[in-house]
Amino acid sequence: MLIALDMDGTTLNEEGQISPENKEAILHAQSLGHIVIIATGRSYMDAERQLRLAGLNCPVVSLNGALVTLPDQTLAASIPMNKEDIIPALLWMNEVPGLYYEVYTKDNVYVELNKRVEMEKLATLNEDEVEEEFRWLLKAMVEMQFQQAAVSYVENMEEIWSKEDNLIYKTLVFSLNRELLKEASLRFSAIPGLIITASHSSNIEINHKNANKGTGVAMVAKHYGIPAAQIAVMGDSYNDLPMFEMAGYRIAMENAAPILKETADFITLNHKEHGVAAGIRHLLDKQ
Repeated sequence: MLIALDMDGTTLNEEGQISPENKEAILHAQSLGHIVIIATGRSYMDAERQLRLAGLNCPVVSLNGALVTLPDQTLAASIPMNKEDIIPALLWMNEVPGLYYEVYTKDNVYVELNKRVEMEKLATLNEDEVEEEFRWLLKAMVEMQFQQAAVSYVENMEEIWSKEDNLIYKTLVFSLNRELLKEASLRFSAIPGLIITASHSSNIEINHKNANKGTGVAMVAKHYGIPAAQIAVMGDSYNDLPMFEMAGYRIAMENAAPILKETADFITLNHKEHGVAAGIRHLLDKQ
């Protein structure tokens, strides 16, 4: 069996770490001959760092499937976007207050410094200025950046995409203004060859159309000779839907988006209660 695990909101707890309970469950599944992989929107460096800190070694589907890396660090897939196609939309976002975005290359996450300052200001607004749900989300996003090892801040994002050897694999866009987010989504949707997903109702994630968690997980399964019927997946967000659609068994976290719970075969505990460990026990018990 191949077990594919999302990272944020699934394998990681509220402190952004893999709990001892989740670690032991993963090691136990591996000791029984099962393949456990990570499928995340994070960069490979950040995903690998979390695994290394927990003493784990797994294949990693990173950047929503744009990169697939085997345990020996062999790159099994690399699916960047066409930079020339997306630059006009990136330039537009540079000029729009209220739109925060990140650009992901193979080894780094880039954020324009003024966008980071804008995000931090939003995170400190009081309850009269922004709803509690969004204040929590903003603080969580800022905290997540501190947890990521590969974030770099630049004065001007153009210096990143202007470098010929910098391939762009993913762009994440965040806004509290739903109309602005909708406009950003429409601009990227109009570009051929892209896929738009989300990990929250206040963001969108842009990748090459052939890069999603489903295709990434399928690629790893093919490498190990595991059929789709023997693939189990675990996740909580909209960008997990592609792997839910191709898997033989689907487990949603208790904290998952409603659409994942509706399509799940089983709902495990939330990520704060070691839901991955409970989900793995369920999978092993039902064999």
